[in-house]
Amino acid sequence: MKIKEITAVLESFAPLGWQESYDNSGLVVGRPDDEVHRALLAVDVTEAVLDEAEREGCDLVITHHPIIFHPLKRFNSSTAVERCVERAIRRGIALYACHTNLDSAPDGMSRRLAERLGLGSIRLLEPSEKGEGVGFGVVGELPEPLPTLDLLRRIKERLRIGAVRYSDPAAPTVRRVALCTGAGASLIGAARAAGAELYLTADLKYNDFMTPDGALTVADIGHFESEYVAIDLLFDVLSKNLRTFALLKSGASRNPINYL
Repeated sequence: MKIKEITAVLESFAPLGWQESYDNSGLVVGRPDDEVHRALLAVDVTEAVLDEAEREGCDLVITHHPIIFHPLKRFNSSTAVERCVERAIRRGIALYACHTNLDSAPDGMSRRLAERLGLGSIRLLEPSEKGEGVGFGVVGELPEPLPTLDLLRRIKERLRIGAVRYSDPAAPTVRRVALCTGAGASLIGAARAAGAELYLTADLKYNDFMTPDGALTVADIGHFESEYVAIDLLFDVLSKNLRTFALLKSGASRNPINYL
C-alpha cells in the first residue's frame, strides 16, 4: 500500500492544518508514493522502536511525537535523533507523526483518555478557531463523586503511573474532571472556569501547583503516561479504514522517565 493512502486516513481524522505552528506533524521520512507493507505504532521514534520495526518487518513507523522539531544541520550520528533519522533512511523505514493535530481532533487524545478513565458527558475544554469541535483538553463527569485521593489512586493504577504529583486537594470529593494530554499547564484557568474539581495533565512546574488558589486540585500524571493512548487511538483509526493493512502496536515504546 502507498504511504499516501495511509496518511490520507490519518489526515482525514486529524488534518495537518490543525497542528500548532511549532509542530512538525506529517511525513518526516519517506515519500508519499513509496510502497509500505506493515506499520508500527508508537509514542516516539527511538532506537529501540526502530529495532522492533526491523525485527517485525515494519517499513513504516507512525508515532505521536515527531522525531524532528528543529532543523538538523548535520548527520554524523552524534545524537539519538540523527542516528534514528539516518537509520530510517538507510533501512527504507518511513516515519510519520500525528501530534498536535491528533491532540486537537474532536475525537482525539484527551477524549480518548477521558473515556479510558470512565468520564461521561465529555465536552471540549478550550475550543480552537480551526474548526467545529477542534481544540485542546476536555471536561467530563464521573458517574458519582469520589474522594479525591481515591480517584488519584485509581488513575495511577489504571494508567500504570510511576508517581502522581498533585496540589493540596481543593475539595474532599471530585465529580467533574478536566484533563489535557501532554503539557497542559496553560489550560488550568480553563479547567477552573469549567467548574472542574480536578485537572489532570503533565509537565507542570512548581508554581503551577499554587495557581489554582484552592479552587481546583491539579495533578501531573506524566507526559508519556497521558499520551500512551495515542497507540490505541491510531490503531483504531487505521484499522477501521484499512482493513487489509498490517498494523502492530509497539511493545518497545516506553517512558524515558524512570521512577525510584
